[in-house]
Amino acid sequence: MNEEKARKLASRFVNKEWDDLTDFEKRVLKTFIDKQVIARDPKFIYDDRTFGERIADRVAKFGGSWTFILIFFGVLTLWVILNSYVLINYKDTFDPYPYILLNLFLSMLAALQAPVIMMSQNRQAAKDRLDAQHDYEVNLKAELEILSLHEKLDDLRDQKWIELVKIQQQQIGLLETIASRERSR
Repeated sequence: MNEEKARKLASRFVNKEWDDLTDFEKRVLKTFIDKQVIARDPKFIYDDRTFGERIADRVAKFGGSWTFILIFFGVLTLWVILNSYVLINYKDTFDPYPYILLNLFLSMLAALQAPVIMMSQNRQAAKDRLDAQHDYEVNLKAELEILSLHEKLDDLRDQKWIELVKIQQQQIGLLETIASRERSR
């Protein structure tokens, strides 16, 4: 990469000196100069999850699904019906009305499920931050490309304008020649 070209582009497009740019901005500018593709497929970036992270993701996915809600509702309903059946037929229950045993099981489930879901959310937040950074990187490079295209179009327009002025001067000269011939007749 041409260091002088990079310095010029930095001051022209980013409005900063090369030494004032962040490493991130320098990397984007280098890919712009070298005409490299900066976009990458996110699914290949995040596939380095550990076994625990994969389990946390599956638990969070299942815990936040309608399947879980319906199964959970079914278990709770079955618990109440079974307790009522035992109460009606045997005049005793394995878990009396305030359902203390059920509350204990629900508390244990919540105590285990909450940290696992939080681990999955933290990993997802880290993934979202990387996605946002990648989006910014792609957007910055796209902006640089657009600014470069604008400059090229402006240069082309200026060149065409100069050519048009020259053609117009030639036409004026030809018209003056034709007008002087007509006057001399």
